[in-house]
Amino acid sequence: MRMRAGFAMSPEAAEAVLTPSAMAAFGEVCDLRLPVLHSFADDLSDVDVLVTGWDCPPLDAAVLDKAPRLRAIVHTAGSVRGHVTEECWKRGIEVSSAAVANALPVAEYTVAMILLSGKRVLERACAYRATRDPGARFPRDVGNFGRTVGVLSASMIGRRVIELLRPFDFQVLLYDPYVPAAEAAALGVEHVGLDELFARSNVVTVHAPLLPATRGLVDRRLITLMRPGAVLINTARGALIDQDALASSGVSAILDVTDPEVLPAGHPLWDCDNVLITPHLAGSQGNECARLVEFAVSELRSWIGGAGFAHAVQPGDLGRIA
Repeated sequence: MRMRAGFAMSPEAAEAVLTPSAMAAFGEVCDLRLPVLHSFADDLSDVDVLVTGWDCPPLDAAVLDKAPRLRAIVHTAGSVRGHVTEECWKRGIEVSSAAVANALPVAEYTVAMILLSGKRVLERACAYRATRDPGARFPRDVGNFGRTVGVLSASMIGRRVIELLRPFDFQVLLYDPYVPAAEAAALGVEHVGLDELFARSNVVTVHAPLLPATRGLVDRRLITLMRPGAVLINTARGALIDQDALASSGVSAILDVTDPEVLPAGHPLWDCDNVLITPHLAGSQGNECARLVEFAVSELRSWIGGAGFAHAVQPGDLGRIA
């Protein structure tokens, strides 16, 4: 008897991820229970595996009571903190996340912004449009040769950024209190303290999870340590940075995330010419969602075949993931 998979995510996520080709791929592995759930009001008694996506409602005890056959959750995005609860593991439900697949576009965005910021592309393009004057042909204060990039946290995305930076002529620093110096050396980076990371780097890129201990981690003191012309990039969580301090600092920044997700219309960051704000687009979008589906189908096939998940999420991971 084939396993039956149900689907739970927001309508927007379902439209992006569950394309006809995606559903055909899932259908090759197991039977599908439709329609896609946007809440858990319905009975889940016939579901063995739940394929989740962005904005899936929490899977608490009351929901799980309706799903006595549920044995696995396959998440087609990164963090599972919003919907997977401790109750899932208490009931022996195994969990997989596509965080490793979603890490790649975030890392690609980050590296692209590092390279563009080194050439001062955004500022120079704006000035060119305004003045029609190309300015100095060989400015001394631009370029990517020998620049220092500081990576804040060797998270899954942080490590992928480090990997993608290897072909370039950068010196890479890392701050992560959970990574020993020997491991940092094996990654090809210099392990430094937090203050040193901010003081020495031409670019600081933030990849830490948002936890009680990291909220507001990049505070006014750290921002003032940044060298003239340095750039701060955040693709992690907006609340990691003191946004008011950043807005008044004069430090250039590229922010794909803010706190709240959409800043109030009057927030001073909107009016900072040296700050680029993008609408949380670094993660998987458009055709990149097909990578998430490929990953989820592979995990589902492995689990149904008895090999288990290659990228299982463990109960202890909840306290340290984004």
